[in-house]
Amino acid sequence: MVNINGTIEKNENPFVTQSKTSWCPGCGNFSILDSINQVLYEEGLKPHEVLMVSGIGQAAKLPHYINAHGLNTLHGRAIPAALGAQAANSDLKVLITSGDGDTYGEGGNHFMLNIRRNLDVVHIVHDNQVYGLTKGQGSPTTALGQKTRLQFDGMRHEPLNPVALAISLGCSFVARSFSGDPEHLRMMIKAAMKHKGYAVIDVMQPCVSFNKVNTFKWYKERAFYIPETHDPSDKVKAFELAQTFGDEGIPMGILYVDEKPTYMARIAYIDRPLVTYERKPTDIDWLLDRYIE
Repeated sequence: MVNINGTIEKNENPFVTQSKTSWCPGCGNFSILDSINQVLYEEGLKPHEVLMVSGIGQAAKLPHYINAHGLNTLHGRAIPAALGAQAANSDLKVLITSGDGDTYGEGGNHFMLNIRRNLDVVHIVHDNQVYGLTKGQGSPTTALGQKTRLQFDGMRHEPLNPVALAISLGCSFVARSFSGDPEHLRMMIKAAMKHKGYAVIDVMQPCVSFNKVNTFKWYKERAFYIPETHDPSDKVKAFELAQTFGDEGIPMGILYVDEKPTYMARIAYIDRPLVTYERKPTDIDWLLDRYIE
């Protein structure tokens, strides 16, 4: 950081780097990166204790711009890579950062399977309702009829509702936030990090270059905070709330929480009743000893 005197100041946050990004000026990714940096620092974590995993896309470049362990995988394959890392070292705080195309399109099968597994990771989805890296074609969350650089006569597919899908499958933590509200976004990331299990945050993140419909202004006019009276353990109510999107409003906050054993806890107690979960494996050798002679 350079101050007004032209001298370089050292940022006290060890996760912040001076790496030059390839994101467009005004991109919502900057706010997401800043929020992650701030939360990791406020939670008292050190760079060597954090692993950032991503697939391919503009959102997936985030591990390049943060001082922590980073892993870029194939398009849509961040979740299985994160599973391997978490199984090998459960002491790592593992975060996945990927876009709506990477997560719900190419990675849709892994997304659904990990809801069943309940791997203990935080998954931050940069949902800009368009493919930003490959120049603006429609993504799984692009609205029906919306024109893009490829679908110039309008999208012909119904959009995917990712939070409704996650709730319907029993995802253990489902939240939504907005890159234009960094204070709220940080709250959601902190809550997700405290949760034991697969925590998904669908972040509304405008693409300033290729999506001229879902802009910052568009989201701000529609976003509303989920009332404190909402019970996130009520799956039916959470699913009903998840149906709200677009001109009728976009609920922001924690929609659904289901406290249940994680994937690693299930493995640790595979030969015992799933009633207590004190023990968790911390070394991949423990798993290998169970299944490899």
